[in-house]
Amino acid sequence: MKPIEYKQLEETLYHEQLDNGLDVYILPKKGFHKTFATFTTKYGSIDNHFTPLGEKERVRVPDGIAHFLEHKMFESEEGDVFHTFGKQGASANAFTSFTRTAYLFSSTTNVNENLTTLLDFVQHPYFTDESVEKEKGIIEQEITMYDDNPDWRAYFGTIENMYKSHPVKIDIAGTVPSINEITKEDLYTCYHTFYHPNNMLLFIVGSVEPEEVMKLVRDNQSSKSFPEPESIDRAFPDEPSEVDQATNVLHMPVQTPKVFIGYKETKPDRQGQELLQYELSLNVLLDLMFGPSSEAYERLYEQGIADESFSFDHTSEKGFGFSIIGGESQKPEELIAIVEETIESFKKGSLSEEDTGRALKKKIGGFLKALNSPEFIANEFTRYRFNDMDLFEVLPTLERLTAKDLEEVLHAHFREETKTTLIVKDDQQ
Repeated sequence: MKPIEYKQLEETLYHEQLDNGLDVYILPKKGFHKTFATFTTKYGSIDNHFTPLGEKERVRVPDGIAHFLEHKMFESEEGDVFHTFGKQGASANAFTSFTRTAYLFSSTTNVNENLTTLLDFVQHPYFTDESVEKEKGIIEQEITMYDDNPDWRAYFGTIENMYKSHPVKIDIAGTVPSINEITKEDLYTCYHTFYHPNNMLLFIVGSVEPEEVMKLVRDNQSSKSFPEPESIDRAFPDEPSEVDQATNVLHMPVQTPKVFIGYKETKPDRQGQELLQYELSLNVLLDLMFGPSSEAYERLYEQGIADESFSFDHTSEKGFGFSIIGGESQKPEELIAIVEETIESFKKGSLSEEDTGRALKKKIGGFLKALNSPEFIANEFTRYRFNDMDLFEVLPTLERLTAKDLEEVLHAHFREETKTTLIVKDDQQ
């Protein structure tokens, strides 16, 4: 087990890669009452075209299968795993994103028992034809619920505008027709390909003794057998750098129209420190342009164009990336115009070191505050690690950023051919 010291943050992270390929990270936090653990596979909704483990031909599986598999993993021959966690005083959950599926628990007691339960249920799939058919009805209801949610439709509608072919444009849960194609055999194919320990990461943060926890994990994993690890062949279609649709309108029953402006990443293969610096620069830029203390934000509020729903976000992963800005507005076209004017104004001018320094200090303060949350640490560390980044390099990277770094990202990311707009409004509006 290797200790990794981060002296500036006064943190020591412990890492070991087991013989089966599983990466284990332990972050002891003295004084924390709660322990939080995530067991995550680098497998998400975009991984729908791949070569199954041990085979030579690629297969295309139904959309939504990663999310479907996440649902099914909580069932075992003995019953519902949530019940086991509950008896052991833990709160358990799971989620599927574009690029990963995570299983997690938090508890203040019985940490060893809960960690064993987490490892065992994720590494023991149990699917039957009957249970798969039953799950389809449950997920159908979930899909229908999200289809009726204007915020969700607006978010994915903006992504659909951006992407012509990449599977990021497909809803994480899939569609009703696609999930009805899923079979027990499909689930096992995906499980055995993507749930190999070599493609997974275990992260534990809390008031724990690293050597004791590592011994538990070593013993647990050595009692199980796994095939030899193989690199996973994932296939993705070619994607143009420009957006698929420059503008679109969705008609749904909403009281107030929703409007979103999206910018598609043109160089989506950044990884490691390059990606870390790029996405931090973009997040600082977005706050400078549209944060609560920005001129654009004040203008939008004073003129009644935006309300408290106005927000911005940037997503970066290997193979895709985008920024989305917007919210509810009775004057969607005016909101779009102010966002566009603000970006063009920033591009024509130059960022002052004073404004940049203030924005960076705010970002650093928010990051240091977030490090008090074990949930934040565990979830973000894994996302960063899967992109060859280090969560604990965020602080020194932010401290090194300059106005020039931000200006380079500003001109690279916010381009006319990568911009799309989407408005959700009622037919009567």
